[in-house]
Amino acid sequence: MTDAFTAETAAVFQTEIETSLSEQGIPYCGVDEAGAGPLCGDVVAAAVILDPANPVEGLNDSKKLTEKKREKLFDEIREKALDYCIARATVEEIDRLNILNARMLAMSRAIDGLKLPCQHALVDGNKAPQTPLEVTTIIKGDSLVTAISAASVLAKVQRDREMLELDKQYPGYGFAKHKGYGTAAHMEALQALGPCEIHRRSYAPVKALLQD
Repeated sequence: MTDAFTAETAAVFQTEIETSLSEQGIPYCGVDEAGAGPLCGDVVAAAVILDPANPVEGLNDSKKLTEKKREKLFDEIREKALDYCIARATVEEIDRLNILNARMLAMSRAIDGLKLPCQHALVDGNKAPQTPLEVTTIIKGDSLVTAISAASVLAKVQRDREMLELDKQYPGYGFAKHKGYGTAAHMEALQALGPCEIHRRSYAPVKALLQD
């Protein structure tokens, strides 16, 4: 899938892939993660089995939604979904495995954490996490497939909430504002305070400071 998809084409694709699985009686989940880019904190993933009889309106890629809308959808998804699981890979695992493998690990854990039977996973991106389920990877899936959009919202909001709490534990870095991304303010704080426990040592800006 590419950015060249029109809204109409995207809607058709979304309908086809999710409707096809539903018509075949194949239970499926949407899977996505948040937090690959930040310099600190865990990477968080979610797997969601939506209820076709109880749809969640207004789903989209979490990055395209306002914070207020994401927060509202977060509660609505958890209330209406048939099942969901939010999982993670830790900072230590990111540094040890690299971020790609840590993302896959977090998504695998989210899928494994589902309680209801599931046979197929629709995963955002072009890499498949390790799972016994059949997997369809979909580039820009968080904008094209409702189940993936729901997972995107759960992962994003969960991680943002955790960064708000970490801001209280590690004051001065501005985690509540930039959520760990390498903004100018974050880089200035890193230079002044040095890396803290939740910074990813394998990421170039942090590694450079540690070497200095």
